[in-house]
Amino acid sequence: MSIREEIESIQQKDPAARNWLEVLLCYSGFHAVAVHRMNHALWKSGIPGTKLLARLSSQIVRSFTGIEIHPGAQLGKRVFIDHGMGVVIGETADVGDDVVIYQNVTLGARAAARGGAASRGTKRHPTLGKGVVVGSGAQVLGPLEIGDNSQVASASIVLKDVPANSVVVGVPGRIVSRDGQRVPDDMPDIEAEAIKTLKDHIIALEAQVKQILQDSGKSPLPATTSQAQTPSEESISSMEAVDVFLHGAGI
Repeated sequence: MSIREEIESIQQKDPAARNWLEVLLCYSGFHAVAVHRMNHALWKSGIPGTKLLARLSSQIVRSFTGIEIHPGAQLGKRVFIDHGMGVVIGETADVGDDVVIYQNVTLGARAAARGGAASRGTKRHPTLGKGVVVGSGAQVLGPLEIGDNSQVASASIVLKDVPANSVVVGVPGRIVSRDGQRVPDDMPDIEAEAIKTLKDHIIALEAQVKQILQDSGKSPLPATTSQAQTPSEESISSMEAVDVFLHGAGI
């Protein structure tokens, strides 16, 4: 595929890309992918010493762009890494055509595959289908498959296969939409449940302390300062923020 096709694809996908020269000079994702294609050819050539040369080249690109792509990774056509800083793509990753990857994304291995030399030569990294979008900070881990045209929300951690035309969110990642239809969520939100438990516990403790102070004949609110007699605006806003979070989680 031609460099011109890569540049035109980036201009179509990114509204900030005003012209071809801007992409050519200023887009670190374009630079990283372009050099990776040469590194991958070296990696696959079978000529002695070329694997080391490809790894060295990938590390040099990493120092300039902040994007680390192992030369063994397979990238399809028109792959666009936007912004790119902190992106890591592992050796056995397979990225399909027209995929968009944002900053701080990891296409990595899971703990079970980090057995050193014992796991060498095995499929350890994910496969992304055509047209997949991976949001910033997302972690896609293990030899799983993300189906064509699926979207992974920012900061999600995906540990299981995702069918085509799906939207995945959360930690761990769960499918909330497929083929444009909302998917019922039977998986509990562990973080929201934990926060609700802590909130209920704090309220119960406050009630116990208030009752103890009343039984002892002391004022439940110390009158040392005017601030102590009235809940602070910060504490009120904090409790409201917790309520908003729990409401958004459906709890």
